[in-house]
Amino acid sequence: MDDVTSPVERGSRGIQSIEVGGQLLLALAHHGRPMALKDLAREAGMAPAKAHPYLVSFGKLGLIEQEAGSGRYGLGPLALQLGLISLQQFDPVRLATPLIEELALSTGHTMSIAVWGNRGPTIVRVAEAPSPVHVAMRHGTVMSLRGTASGWLFAAYRAREEVQAVLAQELALGGFNGAPLDGAAFEAQLAEVRRQGMARVVDQAIPGVSALAAPVFDGSGALLLSITGIGPSATFDTAWDGALAGAIRRCAASLSRRLGAA
Repeated sequence: MDDVTSPVERGSRGIQSIEVGGQLLLALAHHGRPMALKDLAREAGMAPAKAHPYLVSFGKLGLIEQEAGSGRYGLGPLALQLGLISLQQFDPVRLATPLIEELALSTGHTMSIAVWGNRGPTIVRVAEAPSPVHVAMRHGTVMSLRGTASGWLFAAYRAREEVQAVLAQELALGGFNGAPLDGAAFEAQLAEVRRQGMARVVDQAIPGVSALAAPVFDGSGALLLSITGIGPSATFDTAWDGALAGAIRRCAASLSRRLGAA
């Protein structure tokens, strides 16, 4: 799945000079630090002499500013203001909903969005698979930390005290009746999730059902929600490098970038 685009961005003719100059802003945003003119121009794929007039205009607008001592260029106050306003306008769940609907259609598996609630990871959106054989999910379902892909994902990326509190509730209620995990095994599983940047379960909470979940982060690196695919194990590709895992990863990464994540 490509980066999130609006209807205006798809199939409309733009102004080439703005798009060319915008490469300078993209380079500054990508590096996250002030850059010298020659380095900035190189990253944007243009000569310094061509880049300079764009920087002068961007500076007048407040999109960039030049350091007095070093002469390096960085993002300016208007860029910061626009970023803050943009973040305030974004509703992560609203942005993610059409993406999981596209994923369900393209992959043939049920997709869902989970957020962190007071009882743990909670399903807030579901896009049913178009195939006649699929795994149904319900809004409001609280996912087990140790028995679901969404649960493992939140356990790996949420604050430890939050995870321990929900895990204690889960154990007290007997929510997941699988094999008990000692501390070392639990931490090893969390480390695997972080290493892969994704969580998966195969025939764990429900025999014959598998799932993959990828994280969506905000600009501060905090986990906002999970994009989770679920389906019958017989037809659900759980390979870390499989096409399904790649599609879910790309969707989550694209949404993370839209929400300000590096």
